[in-house]
Amino acid sequence: MAITVNIRYSGKNGAAKAFAREMISSGTVEKIRAEEGNLRYEYYLPFDSDEETVLLIDSWKNQEAIDAHHATQMMKTIAELREKYDLHMSVERFASTDDMSEEDKKFIRQ
Repeated sequence: MAITVNIRYSGKNGAAKAFAREMISSGTVEKIRAEEGNLRYEYYLPFDSDEETVLLIDSWKNQEAIDAHHATQMMKTIAELREKYDLHMSVERFASTDDMSEEDKKFIRQ
């Protein structure tokens, strides 16, 4: 069962966007995406809400993969960048299933 974590980073004066840019430009994002069990690691900007927020969608094969990620040196790098940009976070976790009702499938355009 895959686990997806939505992390909203919020700061001031463009700090959350600068954080995401540095995560990408430093190669940290590519290293995370290459980790065993990582399924998705992508940043998004909201269109209709707080311009000082960036959404990270972070998806992993299972809890063991998340635990292994949390034990890496990259977590220290991420924590240091969060401090550098004085970011605050809100976190939501979701466990996915492969079950989708036929009724739900009617609304999915492939």
